[in-house]
Amino acid sequence: MGERNTEQLDVTVVKLFCSLRVLEELIFGSDSDISEETLVGNVNKLTVVPQGYFGKPKQGHLTFDACFESGNLGRVDYITEYEYDLFIRPDTCNPRFRVWFNFTVENVSVDQRVIFNIVNFSKTKSLYREGMSPLVRSNSRPKWVRIPAKNVYYYRCPDHRKNYVMSFLFCFDKEYDIYQFSYCFPYTYTKLQNYLDSVEKKYSDIFTRELLCLTVQERRLDLVTITHPTNLKKPQKQRMVFITARVHPGETPSSFVCQVLAFLVELRQKLKLEKTKQNKKRFTSDRRIFCFR
Repeated sequence: MGERNTEQLDVTVVKLFCSLRVLEELIFGSDSDISEETLVGNVNKLTVVPQGYFGKPKQGHLTFDACFESGNLGRVDYITEYEYDLFIRPDTCNPRFRVWFNFTVENVSVDQRVIFNIVNFSKTKSLYREGMSPLVRSNSRPKWVRIPAKNVYYYRCPDHRKNYVMSFLFCFDKEYDIYQFSYCFPYTYTKLQNYLDSVEKKYSDIFTRELLCLTVQERRLDLVTITHPTNLKKPQKQRMVFITARVHPGETPSSFVCQVLAFLVELRQKLKLEKTKQNKKRFTSDRRIFCFR
């Protein structure tokens, strides 16, 4: 009986994902009037030089790269030595959505000032219009910091088929540093799998991880369950708390929020160490009543 209920729930979860995707298309699908961009892959150590230039690239001829996990940059157009148009690739199998970018720049000159225009955003409503700004870090300064909001502009541009464009100004200060720019804090597939592996090994008594399906890129989509040990061995009627996150690549904050929910697991160990019987009893009771998935 328990196995049958689990199978029915898994089917329900898959249907829920599909319904959310359809609903999303209906709500957000009209944000862009752009057809699919013919961007086959990410740029790979692409050095951009002025048109008609021949010879070895000079210092200050920027080299772009996005061939790494979570990277996204499909094309770079040289406008002037101070300005570049950048085209981001769309979500897999969903060309209407183009939000995430993550790329590196090297071969810069000291005090070189540039304007980067992300020219094919698909969203009209963006937190960039509310004061959010892109992130930057470098090899010598690995901590992410935000570009000052006063140097970031988000607007609709008639030169790019009325696409929304995000432009930001930046000044390079170290010649041999490699700079990385990102839409938001990256959260990679590898980071997620490593984290789930560690939690699964530590807390197998209250934590289970099932393969729900594989994505079109053959990546795991896991269904995680946190509940009382007795409920894992002998399923009982419970209240279900279902949590889903990260529908699109650019929604990395939701991945961090979902990871924080491991608090449900970690708290159990802390309560044991602190030996606070009252709180421990309350938390154990919650896991008897609720099933978190």
